[in-house]
Amino acid sequence: METTKTHGPEAGELDADRGPDRTGDDGATDATAPGTAPETASPGTAPATTGEPQDLDDPDDVDEPETPGSADAPAAPAGVVPGAAAVVGAALGLASLTGTWLGTVLAERRQLIGQINTSSGSPAQQIEQIYGAPWHTTAAVNGVCALAALVVLGAVLLAGRNAAPWVRAVAWGGLALGVLGLCVAAGTWFDLFGGLPSVAGTPVSSGG
Repeated sequence: METTKTHGPEAGELDADRGPDRTGDDGATDATAPGTAPETASPGTAPATTGEPQDLDDPDDVDEPETPGSADAPAAPAGVVPGAAAVVGAALGLASLTGTWLGTVLAERRQLIGQINTSSGSPAQQIEQIYGAPWHTTAAVNGVCALAALVVLGAVLLAGRNAAPWVRAVAWGGLALGVLGLCVAAGTWFDLFGGLPSVAGTPVSSGG
């Protein structure tokens, strides 16, 4: 049986019924063939992610292990040394006004030495050695305490500008006591608060 080829308008109609070519450049069809299921991801396969890949080897993303006890370690208090120095300085400033046990002992020792040295001396020498020398010894000890208080408290106020308010308050109070104690000690040393007692001369009787 012979087949006849159609030419003319009928051939164009047949080509139009076929529709556009659905094959791509690589010869694969875009549409899924009838009767075939669409491809699905196999179980256990991670879905593809979009965007920039994550760098798992970045050291910044790795959490550093915490050292045991580092989070619970208490911070060293910064105001311990200035506070202790302020208290010591205030105590020295107070001692320069009220006197110390060391000053009392040294004054009594100096008085005893004066009594031994002036057992056969004049009244003026006895007053100087028994009364004046111990008085000046006490003034010297109190003056040393006042100077020590000024040095310690001055260092606290200069170095501890960011110290706690109570530290600076104690330092200023002790500094005032030190200045006052130094003034009292200087006045005692130079006999500004009272001179040494004097003995009136014995009147000489004239015979005749």
